[in-house]
Amino acid sequence: MRIPRIYTDQPLSKGAELQLDDSASRHLCQVLRLNRGDVLVLFNGDGCSYPARISHADKKKAQVTVEDCDQRALESPFPIHLGIALSKGDRFDWVLQKATELGVTAITPLQTQRVDVKLNRERAEKKQRHWQQVIISACEQCGRNRLPQLAEPQTLQDWLGEVEADQKWVLSPAHEGGLRPSQSASSAALLVGPEGGLEDDEVKLALNAGFEALQLGPRILRTETAPLAAISILQFCWGDFDQG
Repeated sequence: MRIPRIYTDQPLSKGAELQLDDSASRHLCQVLRLNRGDVLVLFNGDGCSYPARISHADKKKAQVTVEDCDQRALESPFPIHLGIALSKGDRFDWVLQKATELGVTAITPLQTQRVDVKLNRERAEKKQRHWQQVIISACEQCGRNRLPQLAEPQTLQDWLGEVEADQKWVLSPAHEGGLRPSQSASSAALLVGPEGGLEDDEVKLALNAGFEALQLGPRILRTETAPLAAISILQFCWGDFDQG
């Protein structure tokens, strides 16, 4: 069986003994049916992984002892900040999960003109907690030891004025433009609109903010497909996807 990876927000160090929270304990003891002596890996976002062993387990609580600290770096050397328009249903969760697996560094949910998702304060806070858990689960699955930074939703104009990157691209099927793998790039910002795309004035706003138009071939990709295709290409050109 694959060794489970569990995120915790507690400080971790070799020899530390700690009790996991209720959710992690139930997953280990009830779902995976692990017992005393079984091994797992913990991480808390500091960039390291911590092999550990269960020292006590019952139906409600799991206590573990940290046995080592693995400092191997697993993050992509090419930081990518994804600005992605909000979408309904599970499509946004899908983008968060897969973008995390593909190695993005930061994700900002955006309100754009065609976004049909309305968030009051209470719902926004609930969504933020849910999105953070989606990212945590993706890191547990894919082996990342650092969580991508998840910003609170903001307007497109505010994000364009704040985001910093060496190269910036806005996905726009109506504008010709492609990547040049030979160009120098040390970090990237990627802007993706909602279903139906960004309005022309929003694309113009991005171009005026220093973004370049990027077209991913002749077909129009959905809002949950386009960022994943673009991130994969960026990782191949400048990140840690093996080019052979």
